[in-house]
Amino acid sequence: MQASPASPAHADVQMGLVRDPKLAEALSDISAARIRATDSTLAAFGTRHAMSDTMSSTRGVGAARRWIFQTLSSYSSDCGGCLRIEYDPAMVTIQRDPQKRSVNIVNVLAWLPGRDTGRVIVMGGHYDSCRCSLDSFDATNDAPGADDDGSGSSAVMELARVFSHRYPHGLDATIIFALYSGEELGLLGSSHLAERLHKGGYHVVAGMTDDIDGNVVAEDGHVDSNSVRIFAADPDNSPSRELGRYVWALDAIYEPEFTALPVFRVDRIHRGGDHMPFVGAGDAGLRFTERLENYTRQHLPTDDFAHVNFGYTARVAKLNGATVGSLGAAPATPDSVVATRDTKTGGQHWSVTWKPVAGAARYEVLLRETTSPTYTRVLDAGATPPFALNEQLDDLWAGVRAVGPDGARSLTATIPPPVPLVTR
Repeated sequence: MQASPASPAHADVQMGLVRDPKLAEALSDISAARIRATDSTLAAFGTRHAMSDTMSSTRGVGAARRWIFQTLSSYSSDCGGCLRIEYDPAMVTIQRDPQKRSVNIVNVLAWLPGRDTGRVIVMGGHYDSCRCSLDSFDATNDAPGADDDGSGSSAVMELARVFSHRYPHGLDATIIFALYSGEELGLLGSSHLAERLHKGGYHVVAGMTDDIDGNVVAEDGHVDSNSVRIFAADPDNSPSRELGRYVWALDAIYEPEFTALPVFRVDRIHRGGDHMPFVGAGDAGLRFTERLENYTRQHLPTDDFAHVNFGYTARVAKLNGATVGSLGAAPATPDSVVATRDTKTGGQHWSVTWKPVAGAARYEVLLRETTSPTYTRVLDAGATPPFALNEQLDDLWAGVRAVGPDGARSLTATIPPPVPLVTR
């Protein structure tokens, strides 16, 4: 049994994660100019409301999704067919519609298959738009949605281009670059995809969304182009919170001049996004959103192309890419982590065990005080369980992660795992 050292090394916000030179090189391919060109085309469709015209070749949600499909297909052609491009349709009743109308919600997906085709990482953005501040069901008049969410959709499409070029044979896990429809009508496209993946038996490592990632000027004139918010849901030991800590660490490694601001709640107050269906399914979910939202333009025809800062969107996309690439290269998160109190020591020490992970070269145990926002100690747990933790776990949060042969690290499985509170 591996034992924890008496004086473990301390880690900073990076949590012992390491920089992958190949991934860093790939991230340098992310182009603000390409993101700008993509968003310009999306905004030019006039409206992309999920209930808008589907027959026109120049206007409406139908024209937008066909162009997205064609563009992603061209990326696949460039990499020898490495991406699988598909329409992902579903007839959905709009619950927030007083008339309870149904709409054909069509996501556009680009799959980059990995060595493990059953373990998927979802990186999404919603391509539909709306004039919701005026009329949620106006599917006719202009709703350019250049920031919400042309910016996030353009970033996701750029990630699909870069990863298909740099990793034509895929990573360890499968990546799904998802362009959702129906977000503005109640997270319809992402809810459908999350349900489809779970019913299909996939293990969802993470369901992440880029939503509103291009504005840097607030209505009062304040400017912030150097930080992005990452929303990670409760509880403090949830998969989403562990994903938030992981992204926070990667930001310090790959973009130290760009600040990821962890926000420990599922989303902004009284708001929602396409990560939430994954959070609700028990997956790790995360939202990337600009630091300064300008509500004088959001969900209005003034959410136009002129007010999007594409250099900023590219920085967000690089953080997305660092996350997708790091998770994609890592082994699976350890399963069935169990901590047992060692009564022979009077209950102060613990034995930690877990199921071995395919492809893992070794494991690490991470520790933090219950009041610490992230882990402060990283312990080498050896190549096989169990691990003797010579600490009083009652006073700590702990977790176990798998480390691949090349140093790629999985998300952390927490000890104890998140469970409903039982009071009697």
